[in-house]
Amino acid sequence: MDMQKAPDGPPEGEPGGAGARPSRRHPRGLATLVLAEMWERFSLYGMVAILVTFLAASPAHGGMGLDSGTAKAVEGVYMAMISLLALPGGWIADRVTGARRAVLWGGLIITAGHVLLAVPGRGFVWPGLFLIVLGTGLLKPNISALVGRLYAADDDQRRDAGYSLFYMGINLGAVIAPIVVGYLGEEVDWHLGFGAAAVGMALGLVQYVLGGRRLTASLRHEPVVRLTPAERTRLLRSGGLGALGTAVLILVLVLGHLFDVDTVTFVLTVVAVVVPGCVLFSMYRSPKVTTTERTRLRAYVWLFLAATLFWMVYDQMGNELIDFAATRTDLSVLGWHIPASWTQTIPSLFVIALAPLFASFWVRRGRRMSTPLKFGLALLLVGASFLVMSAAAAIASHGVRVSLMWLVGVYLIQVMGEMCLSPVGLSVTTKLAPRAFTNQMMGVWFLAAATGDGIGGQLPRLDPVLGQSLNFLWQGALVIAAGTAMVLFTRRLKTLAGESTPPPATAPATA
Repeated sequence: MDMQKAPDGPPEGEPGGAGARPSRRHPRGLATLVLAEMWERFSLYGMVAILVTFLAASPAHGGMGLDSGTAKAVEGVYMAMISLLALPGGWIADRVTGARRAVLWGGLIITAGHVLLAVPGRGFVWPGLFLIVLGTGLLKPNISALVGRLYAADDDQRRDAGYSLFYMGINLGAVIAPIVVGYLGEEVDWHLGFGAAAVGMALGLVQYVLGGRRLTASLRHEPVVRLTPAERTRLLRSGGLGALGTAVLILVLVLGHLFDVDTVTFVLTVVAVVVPGCVLFSMYRSPKVTTTERTRLRAYVWLFLAATLFWMVYDQMGNELIDFAATRTDLSVLGWHIPASWTQTIPSLFVIALAPLFASFWVRRGRRMSTPLKFGLALLLVGASFLVMSAAAAIASHGVRVSLMWLVGVYLIQVMGEMCLSPVGLSVTTKLAPRAFTNQMMGVWFLAAATGDGIGGQLPRLDPVLGQSLNFLWQGALVIAAGTAMVLFTRRLKTLAGESTPPPATAPATA
């Protein structure tokens, strides 16, 4: 449901009331949201850039001493839970806190989590990661929603440009973060790096609060549909029972000596796979969904599976590829050894450089490039990137550190795939969403990343069994096969999705 206009004046960014000519300038509140998201992404991507290396480092070097496969699984599950909690995070904002307060509370919780990670001691690591997951689940979906609500009219031509600026802030934070946090964490002290992430999130909170007055003209503090007293009572009761059940389960695991990191990652991976399936199935079976909407939902399921496979490979840059950079890549640049975490800036740089080019290309191609075809191309590209990684791993298996250009090439191919899938994902989600589940479907798109991240976090465990080169090879081949099938069945999927066939390029025939 769209937020209503505040009663105290015209929408922000417009100089007058009814009949006034819309301003070509963006609302002043956009700068507040862009900077807040930039610092939040700085804290997240900075921490992720050193997380796997920190978890796998020996205690003598200040790390956690986890097995390499376990460390990579932790990072994958961590990213999966961030995407998974975006769904309840949006619901909490809609029904309990309102989006503005959800962003504020989410930022505070994230900051607290980074502060815990900055404190030396193994006992602070898991609570810190838990708080960051909770806080990001609140902040991530709601700050994106606030950007759209700055523009009162659905057909406001500034909206798409506003989101472009917003995502530019995301990638700017992602570029800077590994350079600052990665250097401090790898070269000075792990916890100093985590502390820098905490400072970044704190800076984002400060400017969000100070810039809050720029949001009041167009946004409200209240939830969209506040919980009724009866609903609040049921929520508190079910929440209390859920907390009690979780506490009992943890106690049983601890007393039974079953509570270890591997067990937790496997359980959470199952959750990341099962929950999206249950959500989609419940929507499909709902009596509120019409026959036509159910047909389109079947098409969306195939796109959802394609996105899951894409993120399964793409998001291994945060665990498998960062470990490859640290252990099997020659990181000498102009005679200077760079930290492995700095390689994580490369994808964001490519996103910034390629996004305008791809946006222009899609406009020129028009309907000739359908959504299923774009998804198929994304799978072909990201699958090909792992074939390249298989070759690099084969060379490195002989004890040779490969050139950094292998990773640069892999990231270039993967980002090209991302340009084919990510920008159209939310668009096709809104198009194919059943009317009764329009808002929830936005959260469903994030669940594809959750499922992909959960599975992708477990796949590096196969390295000791298959060898890293073969592990890359079969994953790449699988995704390429899926991409080929997507391309071959493009026409069928277009029919299910209700996409019209483009007219021929030649001049229309005359009667």
